[in-house]
Amino acid sequence: MKKVLFISSTGGHLSELMQLKSLFSKFPYYIVTEKTKSDEYLAEEYKGNISFLAYGTKKNPFTYFFIYFFNIIKSLIIFLKQKPDVIVTTGTHTAVPMCYIAKIFRKKVIYIETFANRNTKTLAGRFVYPIADVFVVQWMEMLKVYPKAEYWGWIY
Repeated sequence: MKKVLFISSTGGHLSELMQLKSLFSKFPYYIVTEKTKSDEYLAEEYKGNISFLAYGTKKNPFTYFFIYFFNIIKSLIIFLKQKPDVIVTTGTHTAVPMCYIAKIFRKKVIYIETFANRNTKTLAGRFVYPIADVFVVQWMEMLKVYPKAEYWGWIY
């Protein structure tokens, strides 16, 4: 059975990702997100099946650079330890390094573009689109923006 690693940034991206939790009972799974006060409850709820990356915001570019670099290293460590077969992500910046790590190790990447964008690409989407095995959009209009994407409807 394939092991699935679910990863996203905190906030709305994590809310979207957690809409897929019915899949947790169907596959061996692991969750990765950013550590914030609002996500602390996840550590107890998914004990042994979750890791946290450092929270970073682009509002402070200097510290964000170091946090992002730290998260790349930590993502590699998590990947090597968990050995997932598939990465599923709803974005954003937190997930991009994990997607590229997965591709280096010839693993599958499923990227679900955020529900919040109906007509424009996200930065993370631009980076992951070329390497994703399956690139999913939640709005039909987004097929014009990402021609090779698949429309699966809303995950909410």
